[in-house]
Amino acid sequence: MSTMSARQLLGLQARVIAALVLRETRAAFGTSQFGYLWAIVAPAAGVGLLVFIFSLVDRQPPFGASLALFFATGVLTLEFFTKLSNALMTAFDANKALLTYPLIKETDALFARLILIAATYALIMVLFYSALTILGLADPPAYPERLLQAFGATAFFGFGFGTINAVAISLFGSWIHIEKVLTRPLFFLSGIFYIPSLLPPEVIAVLKWNPILHLVEWMRTGYYPNYESTVINHAYPIGLAVLLTLLGLTGERVFRKKRV
Repeated sequence: MSTMSARQLLGLQARVIAALVLRETRAAFGTSQFGYLWAIVAPAAGVGLLVFIFSLVDRQPPFGASLALFFATGVLTLEFFTKLSNALMTAFDANKALLTYPLIKETDALFARLILIAATYALIMVLFYSALTILGLADPPAYPERLLQAFGATAFFGFGFGTINAVAISLFGSWIHIEKVLTRPLFFLSGIFYIPSLLPPEVIAVLKWNPILHLVEWMRTGYYPNYESTVINHAYPIGLAVLLTLLGLTGERVFRKKRV
């Protein structure tokens, strides 16, 4: 294959993915600007509701001076992972008609949804943290590069987990219900309301198996200048992301003709 033909192939794939991103945007948010606006406002409103509820019982932030910031670093990280993995899980079924075209591959549908959800949550986090800074409820992030690393690691892990789920649900339709049961406890096991390092060692030993906990801690060490985590292991979620992605993409290839 010549260099020119390789470039043409890459350009074609890029155009296919770009077209799929536009299609997914319209399907997810509609043609109205209010649909996309609501997708941005809803996560911020969820954090605001949590802050309001805990303020009623005079709850103090577990770390720092801002309850909203502490919750946001946990809730938005978990929601980004959940939204991404759920979107990828139904990527094959939602694009079943398009996948009959030779130019469109299953991986194109996965990457299109990855780009859309990652871009949406990047915008959500930038706007939310900027609003907290403008309102005087938080300082600017101490280590922006760590925030970017944590965001990228969350996207990578969500992609791997979502790809595995996409293959599983295409083979066994009931997997969507099983996955919801398995991931539901993450809201309480991911350090959203507490500092994991302050828990008893026997509790930490169990919670450390949860990769989302490490991603939340990673995000907080990027935002706070003096947040010390004895729990975080950067290699753990990255290693799992590599493993899940390889297994998911291999499974997609192997079981492509066996899907129900």
